[in-house]
Amino acid sequence: MERHGSNALQLSKFLSTHPKVSWVNYPKLEGHPSFKLSEKYLPLGGSGIVTFGVEGGRASAKKLIENLKLASLVVHLGDVRTSVIHPASTTHRQLSDEELAASGVHGDLIRVSVGIEHIEDIINDFAQGLDSLKEEI
Repeated sequence: MERHGSNALQLSKFLSTHPKVSWVNYPKLEGHPSFKLSEKYLPLGGSGIVTFGVEGGRASAKKLIENLKLASLVVHLGDVRTSVIHPASTTHRQLSDEELAASGVHGDLIRVSVGIEHIEDIINDFAQGLDSLKEEI
C-alpha cells in the first residue's frame, strides 16, 4: 500500500502541472480540501486512487485512455497494475448528461487506480497519453 500511495501522490503532482489537465483530486495533494485531515489520519500515505479531468471533456478523456499503453481500461479498480476507468462511458453510461452532472460524474473525469510499477513508467504513460490530445484541444 505504501507504493500505491507514493506513486499516486507523484502521479497527482505530475498531473496537476500538466496544461491538458483541468483538475486533480487526491487528498494527499497540497491544496486539496481534505489535505490537513489526510496528514492527520493517513500519516503513512494515501490510497492509490486518483481522479482528474482533462481539457476537452468526454472526447479527450476517451482519447487519452485509448492512447495509454501501460495503464489498462477496466470496469473495476484495485490491482497492483495501474488501471483507468472513464465512468461517464462505463459504470454510469446509462445516465443522461443531467443525471451524470447531478451525481458528480462529468465527461472529463478519469479515475486511476495507481499500481506499483516504476513511477517513471506510469508518469511517462500518462505524459504520452496527454500528448496525444494536442490535436483535440
